[in-house]
Amino acid sequence: MSKTEQDQASAPWGSVFTDHIVTARYEPDGGWSELALEPYQPLQMAPSSAVFHYGQAVFEGLKAYHQPDNSVATFRPDQNAGRFTRSARRLAMAELPEDHFLGSLRLLVNADRDQVPTRSGESLYLRPLEIAADEGLLTNPSKTFLYVLMGSPVKDYFAGGVHPVRVWISTEYSRAMPGGTGEAKCAGNYAAAMLAQKHGADKGCDQVVWLDSVERRYVEEMGGMNLFFVFENRLVTPKLTGTLLPGVTRDSILMLGSDLGLEVEERLITMDEWEQSAADGTLKEVFACGTAAVITPVGEVVHEGGSYAIGDGGPGAVTMKLRETLLNIQEGTVPDTHGWMHRLA
Repeated sequence: MSKTEQDQASAPWGSVFTDHIVTARYEPDGGWSELALEPYQPLQMAPSSAVFHYGQAVFEGLKAYHQPDNSVATFRPDQNAGRFTRSARRLAMAELPEDHFLGSLRLLVNADRDQVPTRSGESLYLRPLEIAADEGLLTNPSKTFLYVLMGSPVKDYFAGGVHPVRVWISTEYSRAMPGGTGEAKCAGNYAAAMLAQKHGADKGCDQVVWLDSVERRYVEEMGGMNLFFVFENRLVTPKLTGTLLPGVTRDSILMLGSDLGLEVEERLITMDEWEQSAADGTLKEVFACGTAAVITPVGEVVHEGGSYAIGDGGPGAVTMKLRETLLNIQEGTVPDTHGWMHRLA
C-alpha cells in the first residue's frame, strides 16, 4: 500500500491530495497563460483579492479511473468542460478554453499517475477551480483570474459504503431562484446551502432536499445531487428549469435507464406526489446521483409533518443496477458503447 493509500484509508473523503497542482492565469491583454505543473502548496493571494469579497468562484468535479489495461481514463470530461465555461460566463468570469481544461487533466494525471487508486470503487477525484484575482475593493467584475486543478484519491463519498440515506425536506430555505445561479456550479450556491444542511443534520438526516423557491412545492435537488424516482418501469427526474444544476451523472443515467428498457421522463414532481406515491406503493425507489457519491439510495424522507419510508427502506433493484452499470463503464470492465471514457494516461 502506497503512502497516499495509507493516508486515504484513515482520512475523511477529499482531504488527501496528490503531489501536484496545475495552474493557469488570465490577464485581459494576453488571455490565458500556458498550463503550469507545480507542487501542491498554499496559494499566495492578497487579502484584497476579489474572490474573498465578492465570491467570483466556480468549480467542477470529475474522476479519473484506473483501467484494466493499466491506463487511466476519465468520464465525459467534455461535459464538465462545457459546464465550467457556462458557470464562468454566468459569474462574469473569463471562460477557460476546453483544450486548457482537458490539457490540465492530462498534465496532472500523468504527473501523479502512481497516486491514482487501483482498487474497484476508488478513483482520483479531480477538482478544477477558477477564482477572481483582481486586488481592490471596488464592486466590479474581476479582470484577472486564476485556474487551479488539484487531485484527491477517494473511496466512497458516504462513510460505510452504499446505504440508504435519510433526507430532510427544507421548506424554510431555498437553494436557487429563477434568474439566479442555480445552473452554475459556483461556490456561493454551496455556502448558501450549508445552514439548511445543518438544520437537516439536527433532525437526524444525512442530506437536505430542496424545493422550488416560488411555490415551495416542486422537488429540485438533494444537497448538491440530482434526484431520480422509480415508478414501476418509469424513471423520472425533475426537469431542468434554470434553477437546477444540469448534472453529468444525471444526463448519463437518463441514457442508461433507456438502455435498460426503462421509460425515462423529465418533469415537475411535487413533494405531495412524492409522499402519496410512496404511501400507495406506486413509487418503488428514490435515489440521488452526482460525481462524488455516484448513486445513493434514499430510504426515508422527513419533513415538518412527519416521515415516511421509500419501499422497504432498502436499496432498490433499479438503483443498484444503474449504479453497477455506471461504475462498470467508468472502470472499463464493460464496453463503453456511448464513447464516454476519455484516456488521460
